Amino acid sequence: MSDTPVDTSKRTWLIASSCAGAVGAGFTAVPFVSSFQPSERAKAAGAAVEADISALKPGEKMTVEWRGKPVWIVRRTPEQLASLKKVDPLLADPKSQRKPDELTPAYARNEDRSIKPEVLVVVGICSHLGCSPSDKFQPGVQPSLPDDWAGGFLCPCHGSTFDMAGRVYKNKPAPDNLEVPPHMYLSDNRLLIGEDKKA
Repeated sequence: MSDTPVDTSKRTWLIASSCAGAVGAGFTAVPFVSSFQPSERAKAAGAAVEADISALKPGEKMTVEWRGKPVWIVRRTPEQLASLKKVDPLLADPKSQRKPDELTPAYARNEDRSIKPEVLVVVGICSHLGCSPSDKFQPGVQPSLPDDWAGGFLCPCHGSTFDMAGRVYKNKPAPDNLEVPPHMYLSDNRLLIGEDKKA
C-alpha cells in the first residue's frame, strides 16, 4: 500500500475556499434572519409604548406617540376632578355608553374615564374630523368657550369642546368622546399604552 503524497498547496486552497464560503454564507444569512424581526415602522404601527409619569405634576399634560397618534396623559387636580360631576348634564355621552368597546375600555367606564382618578389617558384626536384639540384647563371666561367653562379641551377646527375626562359637550360637531386607549400600570409611575392585560 503506497502513500499518496498530499499537495499542501491544494489543501491550503481548499481550507481557504471553505472558510471564505462559510463567511459569505454568514453574511448572506444575517439580512435574511433579521428580516424576521419587526421593522421600526411595524413597531410604531402597533407596539405598546411605556411612559414615565413620575415628573408629571397636578394640572400638567404629557404626550406620547402610540400607533402614530398623540396620547395625552394628564395628572388632574382635585378641582378638575370635582368639576366632572358638575358638567354631566351638559355632555352628550357622560357615561361613555356610545361605542364602549371601541372608545372606552371597561376599566375606564366611570366618571373619571380612568384607572386612577387623577390620571387621564386619552388619544388627542377629535372624533369629528381628526383635528387635535388644544388644552383649555383654566376654568372661566375665555374666547371661543362658554362663560361657565370648567376646564377641558377645545378643538379649534370646528369648536367641539371636551371636559377634563375627554367627554364631548352636547350640540357640538364631534359625535363622540375622546378615545381612551388600552393601557395599564406597570408601577405607580410607569404606564404601558397599547396593552391592558393586567387591567
